[in-house]
Amino acid sequence: MKLSFVATLYYSLPYIEEFYNRSCTAAARITPDFEIILVNDGSPDMSLQKACELHNRDARVTVVDLSRNFGHHKAIMTGLAYATGDLIMLIDVDLEEPPEIVLDFYEAFSQSDADVVYGVQKTREGNILRRIGGGLYYRLYNRLSQVQVPSDTLIARLMTRRYVQRLLEHREQLFGIDVLMEITGFKQIPVLVNKHYKGSTTYSFQKRVALAINGITSQSNKPLQYIAYLGVLITIPSGLYILLLLTQGLLGITTEVEGWTSVMVSLWFLGGLIIFVLGIIAVYLSVIFVEIKARPYTVIKDVFRTTSPHQTLSDQKQTDVDQLRLISVIPENQKSTAKE
Repeated sequence: MKLSFVATLYYSLPYIEEFYNRSCTAAARITPDFEIILVNDGSPDMSLQKACELHNRDARVTVVDLSRNFGHHKAIMTGLAYATGDLIMLIDVDLEEPPEIVLDFYEAFSQSDADVVYGVQKTREGNILRRIGGGLYYRLYNRLSQVQVPSDTLIARLMTRRYVQRLLEHREQLFGIDVLMEITGFKQIPVLVNKHYKGSTTYSFQKRVALAINGITSQSNKPLQYIAYLGVLITIPSGLYILLLLTQGLLGITTEVEGWTSVMVSLWFLGGLIIFVLGIIAVYLSVIFVEIKARPYTVIKDVFRTTSPHQTLSDQKQTDVDQLRLISVIPENQKSTAKE
């Protein structure tokens, strides 16, 4: 059995060496046959140089260098496409989720017939805005979507190769990795993890809001349905009021106009409501605009990998071509690999 560690790099220089050492130690307790895939997501610091240094020291380290920053989740999908293990451990390199949790995941995996063992935070860390916002996002998403995503899930998870192959078949450009992983299906079991919050993050508030909007609009059409319901709620009272005015006119009942306050309030309310509704529709149109381009998730600049003793250079080049093809287009006749 071969085990693959997959992690992405972005402002990760302070953590790479320790992550590598601890991952090797943990993986060796499971199997001597393992690899570490590091995807440099356009990190502005010296993360790439450090990762290449590890590659030069250890042939088990593969470094995939992207041409620019494409985003955490797209870099993850690229790293998964390069993993060759029977079991694949996805984890962040920042050590908030300790690499040693692969041992707990593997124990849970060995005692079940699951294809995925994923981490769940025992307690949500961060400031009060981050904790409340995270909880509201999962509640809102699960209310709007047909696919329920467990709350407080972590990136860290141990997956079978057949599950990862099916996961890579998704081609959405705007997505949340936790949503795609749930949509892919298969049996998935949680394991509680103590996440060590390091106090800072590259995920800004704007990025989190954009990720939440993309996650909802790319997977659910309920907001569009709610717009129709809102239109009905406005139309019915308006129609009744029109009937009232017509009845008063037929009966000769007149009402004195007292002022413009109520008129202006109504105009402002309806104007704001119309703009809000058009904004929701515009978000869905923007999703369509992005998706129909069918661009690749990422553009790979370089791959630093050592040819195995049983693999010729031409074989390695062909493997690179196959993996790039996997990232861009999934063959229709690709078959599922059975769990070992």
